Amino acid sequence: MLKKRIVIIGMGFGGIRAARILAGKGHDVVLVDRNNYHLFQPLLYQVATAGLEQESIAHSVRAMARSWPGTHFHLAEVSGVDLAAHEVQTGTGPIPYDYLIIGAGSVTNYFGLESVESHSFDLKELADAETLRNHILTAFERAVIEPDPAGKRALMTFVIVGGGPTGVEFAGALIELVHFVLAKDYPELSTHAARVVLVEATDRLLAAMPEEQSMYTLKKLRGMSVEVLLNARVVDAGPERVILHDGAVIPAHTLFWSAGVKAAPLAAVLEAPHTAGGRIPVEPDLTLPGHPEVYVIGDMAYLEQAGAALPMTAPVAMQMGIYAGRSVLAKENGTPLPPFHYHDKGSMATIGRNAAVASAFGINFRGYLAWLVWLLLHLYYLIGFRNRIVVMLNWVWYYWFHERQVRLITRRDTKHPL
Repeated sequence: MLKKRIVIIGMGFGGIRAARILAGKGHDVVLVDRNNYHLFQPLLYQVATAGLEQESIAHSVRAMARSWPGTHFHLAEVSGVDLAAHEVQTGTGPIPYDYLIIGAGSVTNYFGLESVESHSFDLKELADAETLRNHILTAFERAVIEPDPAGKRALMTFVIVGGGPTGVEFAGALIELVHFVLAKDYPELSTHAARVVLVEATDRLLAAMPEEQSMYTLKKLRGMSVEVLLNARVVDAGPERVILHDGAVIPAHTLFWSAGVKAAPLAAVLEAPHTAGGRIPVEPDLTLPGHPEVYVIGDMAYLEQAGAALPMTAPVAMQMGIYAGRSVLAKENGTPLPPFHYHDKGSMATIGRNAAVASAFGINFRGYLAWLVWLLLHLYYLIGFRNRIVVMLNWVWYYWFHERQVRLITRRDTKHPL
């Protein structure tokens, strides 16, 4: 068997799994990413709400590659792929390949709402979480010295768009931060006047889950004093207000957008057809049509199963990454694999302390048990023993003392200096 060069673009959930499969199999595996770390995106919202340090949900790619024989890491921004020449184009020069696995992920989709994009926050990168945390804490600092009651209330109003898992989890974590932590930090503020408004365009939250789970989530969030607006859409935004489709105006200085994602910009420059959201249709074996040596995995890939497109989620990316790695090895051994098939193991979302919903293997459960399962699974999938320990200790500390230790403003707001 000849030694082949296998390039993996993107060290997200799919890329990492592919690298693990290919490591030590006698090939040259090149890992390429613009960041030198793997980011555990499902916990970004906890960094933004002062629950975790950003370092605790990221892990050095080079540290992982040390234990993966035959792999090495290349820090670079990928600008394109020359399919004819079998080269990945980067800012530091071309990288030739025999096989290519593309898992560059996704970016936030604002659906053409330029004002919303200009005045909202999202959570896709590690820096986004720190920026949002700085903004939330600075808003309370500004509220302390704001003489106008209406202005004070607007500073303490947070609008979250999107009733999927990210929006639900962020809303629950934020309202708990306000009520249990910031209420003690800012005794001079009437934090009961703070508002967390969750806006969802459809008629229920967590649409991918059974209706009973959605109803439980809605009831639980409203019981925590989150204002949930169903069948509502944000159509415009400014630095101090959010406008809904019916003309209603919410005075607010903070808008968080989690209403959709689209394929990473790299997808747009690939010579391939594209579907809605910029995703690239792939063959049943996840290869690019006409290019059996190129695999597209994760959020960038469009593949239908049982009449519906596979969702842009971490479990899909992980299974695709594992399959792509095994498929490359199988081709080299002359024993191609059967088509990719996604095994849906269920979904879950945490709402707040002792409350979560989960649907797995045809079983729906919620409350404390679902919350405990959510904690354990996130610890299991988090990369790095130290990270698991740090995250677990933070969670235990918060559970017993209702304290979040990372209430740090690490960058000043130059637009609104105190």
